[in-house]
Amino acid sequence: MNVRAVADLGPDERRAFFERDAGVDAVRSDVAAIVDRVREEGDVAVREFCAEFDDVQVANLDVTDQCERAYEAIDDEVREAVETAAANVREFHEAQVPEDWRDDFDGRELGRRFRPLQRVGVYAPGGTAAYPSSVIMGVVPAVVAGVEEVVVCTPPADELNPVTLAAIHVAGADEVYSVGGAQAVAAMAYGTESIPAVQKVVGPGNRWVTAAKAAVQGDVDIDFLAGPSEVLVLADETAEPAFVAADLVAQAEHDEHASVVCVTDDEAVAEAITAEVESQVADADREDVAREALERDASGVLVARSMSEAILFAEEYAAEHLSIQTDDEEAVLDRIDSAGSVFLGPYTPVAAGDYASGTNHVLPTGGGAKRHGGLSVDHFLRSTTVQRLDRDALDALSDTVTTLADAEGLGAHADSVRRRFEK
Repeated sequence: MNVRAVADLGPDERRAFFERDAGVDAVRSDVAAIVDRVREEGDVAVREFCAEFDDVQVANLDVTDQCERAYEAIDDEVREAVETAAANVREFHEAQVPEDWRDDFDGRELGRRFRPLQRVGVYAPGGTAAYPSSVIMGVVPAVVAGVEEVVVCTPPADELNPVTLAAIHVAGADEVYSVGGAQAVAAMAYGTESIPAVQKVVGPGNRWVTAAKAAVQGDVDIDFLAGPSEVLVLADETAEPAFVAADLVAQAEHDEHASVVCVTDDEAVAEAITAEVESQVADADREDVAREALERDASGVLVARSMSEAILFAEEYAAEHLSIQTDDEEAVLDRIDSAGSVFLGPYTPVAAGDYASGTNHVLPTGGGAKRHGGLSVDHFLRSTTVQRLDRDALDALSDTVTTLADAEGLGAHADSVRRRFEK
């Protein structure tokens, strides 16, 4: 990773940082064809795509019965880790559940009630790595919200990852299907002979999954469109370079398209971080993937002229993961509005949130944090407003309602109020 000055970034360099490309456009037409075939042909198309893209002949798409067996078979230490992570995520999301309410507004009884969706689909990525943690992050909030049926789709393999299957069991999913990619999203959105349609599809995935979610959006609800993993670390002279580098390398190993950035107001710290990155990536199990991500135009170590400039950069960047490793993290946090999840201090690695601290790791990328937050209980609830007016309350509103209705040329609206006072 090269050290560059924020002030010296040219237009193309800034565009690389602030317009992170998830690669979705390149696969949209291919994904549209996949979605159309699954919608029209159901299981036949799903099985053909499993063979084509995953090189697996899937006989029975439903693998729900394998989950409990996998839970019993995995190592005790791994089972305990899965249970602890799920418990922490459950506890945090239970605190998000809203209560129904009604209140009196000058005689108008108004309120709001919340009800869960009936059936949702969770995509659990596979491919170059298994992600039991993503199962927990997708399924647990839905279960906490009270969703009646939670479906999981995960890519097929000659032998499905037992920890992923165990995590599905612990998280509380009702049905599990061995199908991945765009075809999984299409199957959940439109239903097949084996996979009933859902109301909403959530969960992270590669660009094919993201493009499929974009294609089905409108026919079914989705959480949001997310691209490859990204992290931005704000660091000052008090930051420990080895810790910062560790967070950068950790996110880089996710995907060769990941974006990893550090912005600091101390040039010596910047140089120390780059040296640590080089040292640590050489020891990484996924060194090739991490190096490719670290060398992207959207990755780098940047030197700002002040922490204020660094914060402005971070705010414009709107990172999926924002790590603040400075002398006064709270003061910096007070100036941040746009971030998917924030990690404060040297002993709060992003990996803690990825796995087990309790917050959700399904987060907006590509600047999406400027518009919305990460996956939460809210995504699985519908809200309905409730109101009751007595005669006096309606009388107090009648002039306002009838005047506005007449101004809009909707006389029947006005009459629906007036007629209640004619007798």
